[in-house]
Amino acid sequence: MSDSNTTHLTNPSTFILQGIPGLEAAHVWISIPFSAMYVIAVLGNFTILFIVKRELSLHGPMYYFLCMLAVTDLVLCTSVMPKMLSIFWFNSREIDFSACLTQLYFIHCFSAVESGIFVAMALDRYVAICHPLRHSTILTNPMVAKIGLAVVLRGGMLALPYPFLARQWPYCRTNILPQPYCLHITVVNLACADTRVSSYYGFFVLFCVTGLDVIFIAGSYIHILRAIFNLSTKDARIKIFGTCGSHLFVILAFYIPGLFICLMYQFGQNVSLHFDILIANIYLLMAPMLNPIIYGVRTKQIRGRLLSLYTHGGD
Repeated sequence: MSDSNTTHLTNPSTFILQGIPGLEAAHVWISIPFSAMYVIAVLGNFTILFIVKRELSLHGPMYYFLCMLAVTDLVLCTSVMPKMLSIFWFNSREIDFSACLTQLYFIHCFSAVESGIFVAMALDRYVAICHPLRHSTILTNPMVAKIGLAVVLRGGMLALPYPFLARQWPYCRTNILPQPYCLHITVVNLACADTRVSSYYGFFVLFCVTGLDVIFIAGSYIHILRAIFNLSTKDARIKIFGTCGSHLFVILAFYIPGLFICLMYQFGQNVSLHFDILIANIYLLMAPMLNPIIYGVRTKQIRGRLLSLYTHGGD
C-alpha cells in the first residue's frame, strides 16, 4: 500500500505511519538516539527490578511502587519502539487497523497507570514523613497490592473506550497517520464524521488522570514540605527532603514536558509538524529512560546495591 492511498475507506484494513514527516531522509540517523534511549530504558528498568528482588531490605512500599513504575515504563516504551524502529530502519510503515487500536490502547492505558503510580508514591512519602509511626500499619503489603490493582484498573478502564470510539467512525479521507505510532486523537482526526464524543471523552480522561493526579500530588507535597520545615534541625530537614527528592525529580520529568507538549499543540500553530512529532516521540521515551537513572543516582540503597553488584559480583 502506498502513501497515495487516500481512497474512500469505510473501515481501513491498515493505516500508514509516516514516521516523522519531512525528515524521512534522516530516519536512520534519528533512530540512533531513539535506540539508545530505548536500550537505556530497558536495561535501567530491568536493573531496578533485579536489585529490588535481590535486596530484602528494599522490600517495602516505596520500592514496590518503584517496581510497578519500572514494569509500566517497560510496557509503555515497548508498545511504541519496535514499530517505530521498523519504520526508521526498514520503511515498514503499514500497521493493521486492529494493531493500531491495540497500540493506542496500551499507550493511553499505561500513561494513566504511570500517573497513578506517582500518586501512590506521593501517598507513601506523605505517610512516611507526616505519620512515620503509622507507616508500616497503613501501607501494609495487602494495602500496597490493592493500591497497585486500583491504579491498573483505573488506567485500563479509562483507556478502554478509546479503541471502541475509534473503531465506530467511518474513515473516508485517508489512512495516513503523520507520526510513527497510533494515538486516539490522531486516528479519530482521520474520520469523516462528527467525532466530538471522542474529543469530549479525551478531555474527561485528561482531567481525571492528569488534573486530579497533579492536584493530589501537589496537596501531598504541601503537607510534606510543611512537615519538613517544622523539623527542629537543618540536618534532619535535609535528610528527610532527600528521601523524597527522587520522587520529585521523576514527577517533574513526567509532567512538565507533558504540559509543554500540550501547550505546544494548543498554541504553537507556527511550529513545524516534524518538530511537534519529534518532541512527542522523545517525551514517550524520556520518562522510561530517566526514571531508573534518577532513582539509581538519588536513592542510596539502590545506588549502594548497584555498586556492590559491579564490585563484588552481587555477593
